[in-house]
Amino acid sequence: MAECKFNKVLVANRGEIAIRVFRACYDLGLHTVAMYSNEDTFSLFRTKADEAYLIGENKSPLGAYLDIPSIIDLARRRNVDAIHPGYGFLSENADFARACEEAGITFIGPSSTILAQMGDKLTAKAIAHACGVPTIPGSDRPLKDGEEALAKAVEYGFPIILKAAGGGGGRGMRRCDKPEEVIPAFDLVKSEAKKAFGNEDIFIEKYLVEPKHIEVQILGDKHGNVVHLFERDCSLQRRYQKVVEFAPAFSVPEATRQKLYEDAVKVARHVGYVSAGTVEFLVDKSGNHYFIEMNPRIQVEHTVTEMVTGVDLVRDMVLVAAGNRLPYKQEDVACRGHALECRIYAEDPENNFMPSPGVIKVREAPEGRNVRLDSAAYAGFEVSLHYDPMIAKLCTWGRTRESAISNMIRALREYKILGIKTTIPFHLRVLHNATFLKGNYDTTFIDTKFDKEDLKRRQNSDPTVAVIAAALKHYEEEKEAAARATTVPLVGESLWKHYGKLQMLANNF
Repeated sequence: MAECKFNKVLVANRGEIAIRVFRACYDLGLHTVAMYSNEDTFSLFRTKADEAYLIGENKSPLGAYLDIPSIIDLARRRNVDAIHPGYGFLSENADFARACEEAGITFIGPSSTILAQMGDKLTAKAIAHACGVPTIPGSDRPLKDGEEALAKAVEYGFPIILKAAGGGGGRGMRRCDKPEEVIPAFDLVKSEAKKAFGNEDIFIEKYLVEPKHIEVQILGDKHGNVVHLFERDCSLQRRYQKVVEFAPAFSVPEATRQKLYEDAVKVARHVGYVSAGTVEFLVDKSGNHYFIEMNPRIQVEHTVTEMVTGVDLVRDMVLVAAGNRLPYKQEDVACRGHALECRIYAEDPENNFMPSPGVIKVREAPEGRNVRLDSAAYAGFEVSLHYDPMIAKLCTWGRTRESAISNMIRALREYKILGIKTTIPFHLRVLHNATFLKGNYDTTFIDTKFDKEDLKRRQNSDPTVAVIAAALKHYEEEKEAAARATTVPLVGESLWKHYGKLQMLANNF
């Protein structure tokens, strides 16, 4: 076992990522501390640490995990050596990293200086440009107003995308296809950026049509060593949020793949990057790649990289934060087989993915070889509206891409969650989709093409579904005709009751 100078580690986060960090610390023989909000009093993660303390008693459920002074105070009182931020919350907050540094507590992640650089997308883009790494054509400074945005959009040619400089997680972005959409979109992004990130800076980029989203996992230490741990394909997204990720990327040219590795390491070395991080690219149909951003933290989808490389990324984050050298060189790391991850959300896929809070009444976890489940959910757990709706990360491995997908389909079928709606049925439909299986998809696939392809497939394969779909179509036509008439020509059962029955049938097939 590698030596680590830390004795006690606080995890400034919740849910499955907190449990993941606790497990890595346990393997290193470290004492662990959990912090939890009032809302999380009965959450599983707090029981997985050696110590657990309520924080932000008078704060909102979200505010409790963003209260920097209280977190630092707790760490001092409990003699904590280091803090791991997980992902989300304060993981990319330069002020939080700086507060740790000033308190003499190690922040398990990059320095506050690097977080400030990479947290601003324009600064990160400038760094990539200085390294000779390709970037998407766009502005190199914040836009003054909507009029300037419009002028730039006309210059670059449509479509374009407006982005918040401090954005992340799929928020603070609007695509525009026509001139008249630009100024209203600018105002919306500016408002969203102020509320979500406290940074109103907006920039513009040429929108790449039907690209793939490929990210490269990197890891650096305090001695100048940087390695890549290959790539992940994160192209399957819904509203800019990733829903399925896998490694290695499928249908990306080998020459492009090697360039991605080289450029990711180049950017990391340029800034003196320490810890785990991800360099993200878009790859167009011709195999050209463009830097879009760097995420200076552990990613949700780090699991698939761990499955194909055998590397414990979280454990190594702790070790390099403690001053240890990376335990391997680039030539020591190999990619073996294929892995994919499905993000399981407490959302109703049959109702426009609306949140589905409530109490989980039954939970049966999938088992068997080559299956990994990272989750903090249990039977009796109440899914809250206050936090991210992701309740689990389900991962599978296989020697081939096909076997990894087959293992995932089996695992999804075994995974039973009752009491709330989840995205498990949606994931099953994605994995059976012909376009997905061929690898001919892009970042827009789920939002623009999947629903149509999926409905057609289900109608062709299930006569009951076809009958229900036809009935719904017929009823919609009747309803429209009735609305145009001076009197409703339908008698007997009410429209709402009739329509409700059909909807129930359609949602239960």
